[in-house]
Amino acid sequence: MSGHSKWANIKHRKAKVDAQRGKLFTKLGRELIVAARLGGGDPEANPRLKLAVQRAREANMPMESIQRAIQRGTGEIAGASYEEMVYEGYGPGGVAILLNLTTDNRNRTAAEIRHLFARHGGSLGESGCVAWMFASRGLITVELDHQALPADEIMLYAIEAGAEDVNQHEEDNAIEVVTRPEDLEAVKGALLEKGIQVTAAEVSMLPKTTVPVTEPEVARRLLRLLDALEDHDDVQAVYANFDIPAGLMREIAEGIAAS
Repeated sequence: MSGHSKWANIKHRKAKVDAQRGKLFTKLGRELIVAARLGGGDPEANPRLKLAVQRAREANMPMESIQRAIQRGTGEIAGASYEEMVYEGYGPGGVAILLNLTTDNRNRTAAEIRHLFARHGGSLGESGCVAWMFASRGLITVELDHQALPADEIMLYAIEAGAEDVNQHEEDNAIEVVTRPEDLEAVKGALLEKGIQVTAAEVSMLPKTTVPVTEPEVARRLLRLLDALEDHDDVQAVYANFDIPAGLMREIAEGIAAS
């Protein structure tokens, strides 16, 4: 499990969802708008929109809000026009960072993202500087707590369903299932049919190689940068190729949770 996946899972378990729900709905709504604009308003004929709707429903976004966002995307309802952007840069420790964004003001977003990188010891780079270090893959996370089946059976079912790679991570008590992007829904569906609870399922950008970060202060600065980027309204997803030791990751997460 990549360092960023570990960090995302720790935050997922510790986050106060209610306090962040408004911001989350904003991000989900933008993804619905863009997905509908690019591929049409029918989720069954638009895989990206289908996944966006599923994520919105899992976050308990009201169906009325989901439908309005789709209608804005298809042009049935007037609203802001969003465009997709990809930013690339480096964080503390030379960690590669890749951002997916949606914005209605390219110049404002560029200035704000550049400021966040600089403020936290990173630097915004040129297009293409780090994208080659990542590959698009489906990523399914299965937390083993409260699963009816043992880990080895879950991993076997995932492989039989078409997973490219399956890894068990004892420190997180979780299984990470990697698929081709186009196989994500089929593998997820096969796991659900077996009664396996899926914690998260998304198309992600996985690092081909990772950069070890073992200095506590460098790790803290890096994670503060990633948190600031993830908190920005225009940022839909943050990917990074760091690998922080599990013990240090827990120490930092516990410190943040206690603050």
